[in-house]
Amino acid sequence: MAMLRSHRWAARIEALAARLDGMPQRGDGRVEGSLARLESAVAASAAEQRSAEARLNRLVVALAHITEGVVLADERGEIIFRNARAEAYAAARHGDALAERTLVNLLRRALTGAEGTESLELWGPPRRALVLSAFPLHDGRRVVGALATVEDVSEKRRLDAVRRDFVANIGHELKTPVGALSLLSEALADETEVEEFRRLTASMQREAIRLGQIIDDLLDLSRIEAQETPRRDPVPVHVVVAEAVERLRTKAEHREIRIEVPEVDQSLVVLGDRRQLISALDNLLQNAVKYSDDGSEVRVTAGTSGEVLSIAVEDHGIGIPTRDLERIFERFYRVDRARARDTGGTGLGLSIVRHVAHNHGGEVHVVSREGEGTTFTLTLPPGPAGRPESHLAPSAAEG
Repeated sequence: MAMLRSHRWAARIEALAARLDGMPQRGDGRVEGSLARLESAVAASAAEQRSAEARLNRLVVALAHITEGVVLADERGEIIFRNARAEAYAAARHGDALAERTLVNLLRRALTGAEGTESLELWGPPRRALVLSAFPLHDGRRVVGALATVEDVSEKRRLDAVRRDFVANIGHELKTPVGALSLLSEALADETEVEEFRRLTASMQREAIRLGQIIDDLLDLSRIEAQETPRRDPVPVHVVVAEAVERLRTKAEHREIRIEVPEVDQSLVVLGDRRQLISALDNLLQNAVKYSDDGSEVRVTAGTSGEVLSIAVEDHGIGIPTRDLERIFERFYRVDRARARDTGGTGLGLSIVRHVAHNHGGEVHVVSREGEGTTFTLTLPPGPAGRPESHLAPSAAEG
């Protein structure tokens, strides 16, 4: 508005200057002086207008880059500005059309002097949550317009839900072994039979190990999540595979499960954190051994194809239902909770694998068929020594 007022004054001054310019000259120079002053005023007004336009342009650029949608209406209710985010709701259909109608209603109420806020749940796809707000603009005497904003709070609400689920799940996971230890200790206090005493102490030991595993997994996940940019040391892939397999060797042999590892090319290298990489492969192997039948086989292969290094873990166990494949990397998610209790899993292993993969610029894929087995493939950018040759590991696409 200030820009428009300065423009009108400049036009008036220019018209008056033109009239004076046509007047006869006087010897005393008063007309010349008036013209000079008018020209100076016109120049100052033009400079003020350019400055106002520059400020307006900077404001428009700033509004275009903020994450909220912004809509400005004049005193008659006509929309005179939308930033890029808010443009998506204009002339929209379905859920966005509902957001647009809500925006218009809030602006109308704001022009009467009333502030307002409304929340919308748009079912999508994709599902979104919006918070729309509007408030009046005053010039000190009256309402001269209204401003509305649209904030997409979908991600914030998703993270809140994840935090709530995490607290609920970890409380449940810790309560189970702690409760078992409490009951076992009570039974142990009154036990006099040696054999029963030994059985109870063995059960207490198992529950203590289970509790320790939950805590270890939580600490590992916390460290890995916090270390978004891990160390970038050259780590030989065959060393990662050998150390991870050795950790599971005893548990696998106890159930007569063979861990087959074809020879890994010793020139294959990945840049990253050795501890994280071994932890990721260890969790994949634990998952494979845990859900495989006694006497079966787990196979680990590693190699490169083009610009991708792959480490695959294949088992012939119970498999994963298709409906669960998208959720298995969530914290504490279990396909079969009853079986998970028997195997002692925490539900954090695959979440750890996913975070390690992302920290190293890679991904983790899964292909599974119920009753036939599962293949997890960890793909990573290879280090310099791993690029020259191509030794393809089974990909997730091949299953």
